[in-house]
Amino acid sequence: MLDIAEELNRWVEQGRDFAVATVVAVTGSAPRQPGAALAVDEAGTAVGSVSGGCVEGAVYDLCVQALQDGETVLERFGYSDDDAFAVGLTCGGIIDILVTPVRAGTPGRQVYEAALAAAARGGAAAVARIAEGPQELKGSAVLVLGEDGEDREDRGDRFLGGFGGHPELDRMVAEEARALLDAGKTGVLEVGADGRLCGEPLKVLVESSVPPPRMIVFGAIDFASALVRIGKFLGYHVTLCDARPVFATKQRFPEADEIAVDWPHRYLERTETDGRTVLCVLTHDAKFDVPLLRLALRLPVAYVGAMGSRRTHEDRNRRLRDVGVTELELARLRSPIGLDLGARSPEETALSIAAEIVANRRGGSGAALTGAHIPIHPDAPATAARRIGSVA
Repeated sequence: MLDIAEELNRWVEQGRDFAVATVVAVTGSAPRQPGAALAVDEAGTAVGSVSGGCVEGAVYDLCVQALQDGETVLERFGYSDDDAFAVGLTCGGIIDILVTPVRAGTPGRQVYEAALAAAARGGAAAVARIAEGPQELKGSAVLVLGEDGEDREDRGDRFLGGFGGHPELDRMVAEEARALLDAGKTGVLEVGADGRLCGEPLKVLVESSVPPPRMIVFGAIDFASALVRIGKFLGYHVTLCDARPVFATKQRFPEADEIAVDWPHRYLERTETDGRTVLCVLTHDAKFDVPLLRLALRLPVAYVGAMGSRRTHEDRNRRLRDVGVTELELARLRSPIGLDLGARSPEETALSIAAEIVANRRGGSGAALTGAHIPIHPDAPATAARRIGSVA
């Protein structure tokens, strides 16, 4: 739901009722991951996607039905052996879809509205709702907002909404939703039957929406211009940094979210990074690279890559060792940067760098899929069910 928050928030502001279908779980090969959503309003307008087209028609009908009867349902779609073009996934996977009506006066409406507003403005928010369990709890939801959330004052257990008079369940789910939000992940909680829910186990879908991850590109060169563009395409908040004001300009890098005119290592010292940040060093000049990489390789970021020939790479590694960079730290450096695509132009080079970043993020090998016996969509541990409490 939160992946289409901007459009849904507009629907909320316009007072529209709608139903939203969200991918809860994926088994095998499937085009969309948990959290992907399709929504339908009372006029029949649809936004989003849950399967890339395979089961959209059937899910659309489920949304229309949910709008009419107000019932939250969980539906499973798999491969159709008799007819690959019947309702099913032609890729052979299985997906579970949670369809929730969001109508005026229905349980959870206030929570969904707050979650969509937070996500639409780029804030951090996690919304938890019942995927499997007693019908009377379906449709209720809990919202946890990030530090920038308008409804949070601290990092405690304050949250909006609840699961129908089960305060201990509310508290537990809010804590787990906070953990998933801090990690920027979407997942399913399996809440054990421990007496608080009259002996009936629950599955709770937690969707997280966090601000875009950062890409910081060091070096205002033509290759950087292409990398800034592809970084924006991949959904990063992109900063271009260079110490030379004549090159680091908005005119040369119009797609960049931010232009920083500073020595690269000084900028990196004062800016905020996290475990999703990617750092791309394109300066290939020792006076910039060495102090920058010495710092970068000690930060808990997702990716550090540096441009240069193999000779430049060896010389740079020697200089880094001379200033105290360890072999373990050097092992984090992706250099020469990018995958071997035979790239020549700035655009091709940017594509090879982006491909390496995606492979690093998703655990891909970078090998061709043709003839390979490897999963196209490997299981994502970030979305695996997590068991909470004593499961019967």
